[in-house]
Amino acid sequence: MALAPITHPLLDRAGVRHGFFTRAGGVSTGLYEGLNTGVGSSDARADVAENRRRVAEHLGGVADDLAACFQIHSAVCRVAESGWKGARPEGDAVVTATPAVICAVLTADCAPVLLADPEAGVVGATHAGWKGALDGVVHSTVAAMQALGAEPRRMVAVVGPCIAQASYEVGADFQERFDRHDPGSARFFAPGETADKRLFDLPAFVLWRLEQAGVADAAWTGDDTRTDAARFYSNRRAYLNGEADFGRLMSAISLG
Repeated sequence: MALAPITHPLLDRAGVRHGFFTRAGGVSTGLYEGLNTGVGSSDARADVAENRRRVAEHLGGVADDLAACFQIHSAVCRVAESGWKGARPEGDAVVTATPAVICAVLTADCAPVLLADPEAGVVGATHAGWKGALDGVVHSTVAAMQALGAEPRRMVAVVGPCIAQASYEVGADFQERFDRHDPGSARFFAPGETADKRLFDLPAFVLWRLEQAGVADAAWTGDDTRTDAARFYSNRRAYLNGEADFGRLMSAISLG
């Protein structure tokens, strides 16, 4: 089966190579069947390496061109001038102005965000889970791109496949944290099945963060990772099914 990354018109028009990669086209088997790119999973290392090589090749590069952080659910953004061949720096976003570099993030329900300012020749990739989104990883990414010459008013951004509101039940105390941190966040929560539960709209919250950061145009692909097991890995689905581990999806962008 061939790789089947999701692309978006906003980034197509920006003229950048990109893809929100699905499970299609990988060599992993069993629990990780498909294109598992998670070096932190318990999948066979050789299979993960081959899957990552295939992603890089699809975007016109080699595995050593990939720049993907050791993700820690933070607001830390790194600048890559080349691919990271050895130890990966900690962080949750990476930006570059170097054509050969492939900025990448891994997700399995968290929101991947791919950004570009084609006029400045700057791209970025962000891993935005609820904690990183709340703590400012989107703003960190935009600021790092600005430092390379980009302007938010020229940027486009796409939020990729992630857990959707109907699939993301949280406790009422979760909403209280958002309300304290960012008044106005209540609109991203809907009632859950019981009085002490809420449904959180992660992609809408991330789009709000992009708007706050001044990004000119942004969209979500509309894909829910938890409900589409054929195409996506999902932490929440694995937990609900009592599975021991789960694969990770790669989202990546390059100037080409």
